[in-house]
Amino acid sequence: MRKLVWGVAALAVIGVAAGWILTAPSLRHSEAVAGLTGDAIQGETVFWATGCASCHMVPGAAGDAQLVLAGGMAFPTAFGTFHAPNISTDATYGIGGWTPMELAGAVMDGVSPLGTHYYPALPYNAYNKMAPQDMADLAAYLSGLPADAAPSKPHDVNFPYNIRRSLGVWKVLFVRDDWALAQAPTPEVVRGRYIAEALAHCGECHTPRNAMGGLDRTRWLAGAVSADGKSRVPNITPGKLTWSEAEIVEYLTSGFTPEYDSVGGHMANVVANMTHLPEADRAAVAAYLKAVPAVP
Repeated sequence: MRKLVWGVAALAVIGVAAGWILTAPSLRHSEAVAGLTGDAIQGETVFWATGCASCHMVPGAAGDAQLVLAGGMAFPTAFGTFHAPNISTDATYGIGGWTPMELAGAVMDGVSPLGTHYYPALPYNAYNKMAPQDMADLAAYLSGLPADAAPSKPHDVNFPYNIRRSLGVWKVLFVRDDWALAQAPTPEVVRGRYIAEALAHCGECHTPRNAMGGLDRTRWLAGAVSADGKSRVPNITPGKLTWSEAEIVEYLTSGFTPEYDSVGGHMANVVANMTHLPEADRAAVAAYLKAVPAVP
């Protein structure tokens, strides 16, 4: 009996140790940014493509005020309400004291400078596919934006999701750094895939999720219930979206559909971001959307 007790205790210790190692934060993707010099001019394009202002500006901000990334926007979900933090250049309440590598660790790996996991409300499951130079350029651009001393609002997350260490398991189960569209037939589709799957993180809203919040990649871009559960994000695969590539480009440029309806909700911010990109990039996204597998 004594041997059995000791055996069970040993297995328990091994299990705890293995779990601790499994859930440890990792900086695997952001390591590639080390030593790179960022270009703020190029970083501005990355900034708009990644939609930083859409989440981190003060709610209701317009014009140049959108570049004051003081945070505060609320994102209700089934797991609790997340609040976009201050990522302005304020050294106390923002990220002004961070190094480019610490920023890359947060964006690409979901790991804070203190070595803790970030919630996937920050779409690092998409940003982990960013080109390292784009990440360095983004860091350079963000470093030149205005500072704001507004404290970040704490998240209101339900138990057990408020145990951040458990996010290490979530990452092992659901974080992927491969492309949902494995084969891109043309350079234009390759560019569109990069914008849609990495920078603009389209799949984060348009792909259904399982009960644990992981993306169902077998139904990539097939539409999903909105994060707050109050509406539905549309299917944008060829199985539902019948617009031509030119019509998709027009929508991403003007916000008007072929039926003369206009964009609304959070998608209005996405369209506004897309207008800062070259038309060739919007055309690449259109080509990508025609190349993804059709889901009825």
